[in-house]
Amino acid sequence: MSTLILLNKPFRVLSQFTDERPEGKEKRETLAKYIDSKQVYPAGRLDYDSEGLLLLTDDGALQHQIAHPKHKLPKTYWVQVEGEENPHAVDALRVGVELKDGKTKPALVEVINPPTVWDRHPPVRFRQSIPTHWLSITISEGRNRQVRRMTASVGLPTLRLVRVRIGDWELGDLQPGEYQSITIPNLPIDKPYRQKPRKSFVRKSNRNTKPTTKYKPNRKK
Repeated sequence: MSTLILLNKPFRVLSQFTDERPEGKEKRETLAKYIDSKQVYPAGRLDYDSEGLLLLTDDGALQHQIAHPKHKLPKTYWVQVEGEENPHAVDALRVGVELKDGKTKPALVEVINPPTVWDRHPPVRFRQSIPTHWLSITISEGRNRQVRRMTASVGLPTLRLVRVRIGDWELGDLQPGEYQSITIPNLPIDKPYRQKPRKSFVRKSNRNTKPTTKYKPNRKK
């Protein structure tokens, strides 16, 4: 059996347990503040300035299945972008946009109503004269800062990015710094994991985190 941890990674936290900045530079927060276990490792990454679902496991084969691009595990993000709603931009994202490292694969993109999520600290900086709106974007690639580069390429700079789903695993009502630990069966490295967890989760809250309102996806009609 393998352990899988679903963590809501807070804003400005590294997706690793140590900060490799050289001495003399201010250290950044790491996963060590939120995860006590030293036996698990991140399965994939989430940018320092992004929030939401990060998976960790003690099983190397499962880590490979989740993180390796060949498995094309879909990942869903709620993205707050700057600018007015633009159907042409959404269509371009759905088809694929040209980036410096090549054209992206087609993505699932929807305009959604602002989701009810936790307040970010520090808050997003808004320009009063420019509106914002939210997109739900699902991709099956893992390029560096891909979603941010995609939205920028169609004239919709990303202001806030929250990952809410990886494959069959969802963020649910976890608040920043909280995690769920589940136990799942070991599977061969070449067999993608598609089963539901066999045991219920145990949630642990960071004592410095205050619970906020639960949220659910709210697609715009």
